[in-house]
Amino acid sequence: MEIADVRKRVLETVARAKAAAKARRARNEQAATEYPRFLETVAVPICRQLVNVLRSEGHHWTLATPSGGIRLDSDRSSDEFLQVSLDATSDPPSVVCRTRRRQGGRILESERPMNESGSIAELTEDEVLRFLLVEFEPFVDR
Repeated sequence: MEIADVRKRVLETVARAKAAAKARRARNEQAATEYPRFLETVAVPICRQLVNVLRSEGHHWTLATPSGGIRLDSDRSSDEFLQVSLDATSDPPSVVCRTRRRQGGRILESERPMNESGSIAELTEDEVLRFLLVEFEPFVDR
């Protein structure tokens, strides 16, 4: 193979990698702007309502809003929680929900993205509530 061909392909690869990195940085910047608004206007209000309803139905959970996220802790077990945060390492960046719960003597953990099909800004209250209710099913089925 000619050195000129190798050089051309290397330069194309470098240019493609730089363009991809630039696009990824732009998506990360957009997510960093959208996520705090999402927390403030959508996720925190829905989580507050969810915790209030759960409490009124005898399922005791506590809402915490640590910097950059939401955490719902079971008052029954310190091992059980549901946490919402931004995963900027995925491409595109996504809102993820991490859960940890006990099942017998085992601790089960899972992580699922909330905005698989769109941007963070497109997540609605209804979508967030539907997602969280599915995640809560194993906690309240007892």
